[in-house]
Amino acid sequence: MIKALPETDEISSYTNYLRLEKRYSEKTIDSYLRDIKKFYNFAYDKKVNPLKINTFFIRSFLSYERGTNVSKRTIKRRLSGLRSFYGFLEENKYIKYNPFLAINSPKPDIAYPKVLYEDEIEKLLKANMKRTDNLQQRDQAILELLYASGLRASELINLEVGDIDFTNRIIKVLGKGSKERLVPFSQVAKDAMTKYLKNLRATLLMQSNKEELPATFFLNNKGEKLTTRGLEYILKQIEMKTGVFLDLHPHMLRHTFATHLLERGADLRTIQSMLGHSSISTTQVYTHVTTEAMKYEYMEAHPRARKKKK
Repeated sequence: MIKALPETDEISSYTNYLRLEKRYSEKTIDSYLRDIKKFYNFAYDKKVNPLKINTFFIRSFLSYERGTNVSKRTIKRRLSGLRSFYGFLEENKYIKYNPFLAINSPKPDIAYPKVLYEDEIEKLLKANMKRTDNLQQRDQAILELLYASGLRASELINLEVGDIDFTNRIIKVLGKGSKERLVPFSQVAKDAMTKYLKNLRATLLMQSNKEELPATFFLNNKGEKLTTRGLEYILKQIEMKTGVFLDLHPHMLRHTFATHLLERGADLRTIQSMLGHSSISTTQVYTHVTTEAMKYEYMEAHPRARKKKK
């Protein structure tokens, strides 16, 4: 827990600067101040004036952070905030120079996305097909479409009936930054979506008490537009109803979609376009995922891949 500090003149000035000139939200300001106060606490504990620190002291702070298992990503964020703060102090004559300019931020560890193996996704889809409850058709359509198109959760819940071209199996998706893209989907997904549209969706609409009926394709059991949290709940319920527990969430199916395409030889640029990534570097993480999968399969299959126990 960060100890409370007396409100110093420089911290008060910086707070006003963030609030009045940068017009940051109170939540963002609080985040900046927490990192500054943590650094100040460290300095006070070492009986060092925070306005008279040098690069050696900053490195000792970083060593302390790493020693307390603070992630590289958090350290990088904290350094960025402190660099900005001490830049403000230099500009306003509290200090002569900004010592944080000489400190490089650590490169954060790459967090590889978790994906499902093909046999896992097949097991899930087949198990869900066997359900007999009244929401099975909707849930099957959701699973098939997420796996077939790689849509984000927000894109799936905002998908409208008019955005779907069933004849050509193409969806018009409004992605991040209000950028439109066209995404194909499979024949299996089409069959599941058509079945849901013809049978269950009209029934769900009748449950709605609102005057204006939603145009979104997927609805909850009250005939209303799905929310992201509602979609996550549906996936958890699918696990409960099928008995196939994979720690499902929408992004896992998006990652699985991209990884399986890449493993089957799809071009990285094509996958980038379908996922709606603005940068190819974002999509390239899936090359690492497939490499890890390849190594796993090799270790499991090759007779001399593992050392024999003596």
